[in-house]
Amino acid sequence: MNHIKSIFNKVCMGTLLLTAPSACKESFLDEDLITARSTQDFETPNGLDGLVTGMYQSLRFHFNYEWAYATTNYGTDEFAVGGDRTMQMWNSYDANLNSLTGDVGSVWDNMYGVINSANIVIQNVPVYYGDGTNKNIRLGEGYFMRGFNYFKLVKQYGGVPLKLEPSTRVESEFSRNTAQEVYTHLISDLEKAYELLPAAPAETGRITKWAAAHFLAKAYLYRASELYSDWNSSSRQSDLENAVKYANLVIDSGSHSLAPNFSDLWNYTATDGASERLPEIILSAQFSGNTATQGRYGNQVHLYYPSVYQNLAGMQRDIPGGREFQRLRSTDYALDVYDRVNDSRFWKSFKTVYLSNRPAAAPVWTAANAPSADLVGKPRFAGGEQSILYIVNKAGDTRYTSENIQRRAPHMFVRYFSGQAENMLGGHGNYEASRFVALSKFADGSRISVATQFGQRDGILARLAETYLIAAEAYGRLQQYPQALAYINKVRDRAAYKSGEDRTAYVDGGVAYKNNVAANTAAFVSYSDKNTYYESNNVATTTASSLDGLHLTSINDIFNSTTEFYTKVGASTNESKFIHFILNERSRELMGELMRWEDLARTKTLVSRALVFNDEAKPSEAKHYLRPIPQTFLDAIQKSGRPLTTDEKTAMQNPGW
Repeated sequence: MNHIKSIFNKVCMGTLLLTAPSACKESFLDEDLITARSTQDFETPNGLDGLVTGMYQSLRFHFNYEWAYATTNYGTDEFAVGGDRTMQMWNSYDANLNSLTGDVGSVWDNMYGVINSANIVIQNVPVYYGDGTNKNIRLGEGYFMRGFNYFKLVKQYGGVPLKLEPSTRVESEFSRNTAQEVYTHLISDLEKAYELLPAAPAETGRITKWAAAHFLAKAYLYRASELYSDWNSSSRQSDLENAVKYANLVIDSGSHSLAPNFSDLWNYTATDGASERLPEIILSAQFSGNTATQGRYGNQVHLYYPSVYQNLAGMQRDIPGGREFQRLRSTDYALDVYDRVNDSRFWKSFKTVYLSNRPAAAPVWTAANAPSADLVGKPRFAGGEQSILYIVNKAGDTRYTSENIQRRAPHMFVRYFSGQAENMLGGHGNYEASRFVALSKFADGSRISVATQFGQRDGILARLAETYLIAAEAYGRLQQYPQALAYINKVRDRAAYKSGEDRTAYVDGGVAYKNNVAANTAAFVSYSDKNTYYESNNVATTTASSLDGLHLTSINDIFNSTTEFYTKVGASTNESKFIHFILNERSRELMGELMRWEDLARTKTLVSRALVFNDEAKPSEAKHYLRPIPQTFLDAIQKSGRPLTTDEKTAMQNPGW
């Protein structure tokens, strides 16, 4: 949470790189606005401290609003459009996604806003900060923020203008640097940050050298990926070696360790609770429970994943159940990529049971569905009893028909009915656009009211499990498969059920309602601490370890697997199978954590995977591995004192846009 000194320093430098109002809106990041700042304030240690604090608040952008998921999760294999189609163009890649689409500019403008602040810090700290420990830390924070934001820009847009000095006047002439040049600079920035930043933060939430090392490892891995194959051959080997090097620095640092149980990460009980202080977390965007200072935005990612429950008989929307914007519908791939018998991550990432929280409106048994005549006309459940069940079964399951589920539960959603064949593009069972198994990693029961959009839990930007997978992928690309397996098994072994573990146990951040006075006096809530593990899997009850079912014993467990969709995605060589396996493992571990589009784009697997797993996505090899350059930027810049011509704008735009 936000233990950093709460100062927001409002400064908008006059550069046409910052064209969107959101880039400098006071309501975007305001904490305790002590005073308006001028550029002269940034020639003092206190002013520079405040400016750096403002950059920390910019990390919230990645969880603030529609752009958080639209630019990262839509149009991929993991999620398709739910019942609300507000941002569907990001999923379908239709004509409504273009250089004028609003959030194309939101990411661009906000990243450059932080870069300009970082440029001031990098320029002024050596001159005005004086001596002392904090001098290097502030400079390291400036380098980290500049490198971090250029990394986001290059992943979304490719080569972008490199602006490495503060803007002190209106500037209108810019040219695009190549992606190769951008990577050179952002890696240099992150390396400097690594050298300057401390191993342990002086205040909770501050960036450490391990955050710099994590993103260095990631940047080196990205630069060595297929998207840049037309120019990265000379650096690929060393980049992969550096990805391993920096990942291992984090892993071996002693500062970070995997949470013992995968569910620990999502067991959010209160602001500043145990889940937000786990050693697994390397960097998070800090959100506060101080509603007086949150401005227009809070952490809003909790809104976008839940499916609709509030309009079913016996149910109503409540704080622990969440406000269902139903934007992101889990695909069949998102469910089938897991071994749902042995891999606990599925059952600790998705919600499958809701309790009745409005029993007065409960449905009644009818003559058509009552198990016995004496039940006809009586309520089907009381408050606090199971009302909604999602059965996540496989094709070939003969237990369910559209008729007999009426006898099992009042609101029962079954993935496959008897006689239905496997179809990875939906169209089976009674799941629908608004009724799907919902990712629950971001649930927030600490919100102050049922209707509020403002979440208060931190947003994880980097955690150690991903560091392990970065190292594993780099080792695999170097064809050092035994080393890769060791790192993959670190996360898979954690994912296995432990001996004695209750496989029906479930928790998500909705449980924070118990510590929330706005919610904990309700007679009934929709939150359930159980899942549908046994009924979905149709297996006998067990408390045995599932480690043997997940632990990889040799590389052939990957190359010879029949459950990794190799045929569907066209993976025929061992090299391609390994990459697709890693992408699947990243799904299993990092499902929905706002990085999937960038992973599929950099490996150039976006088209092959989206077409076979997403029922609407139609990306093109010719254009959709990059976003369009915002039209607002192209229309504002000049060349030799005049606006760009149409041909010049086309030349500066990404191909196909």
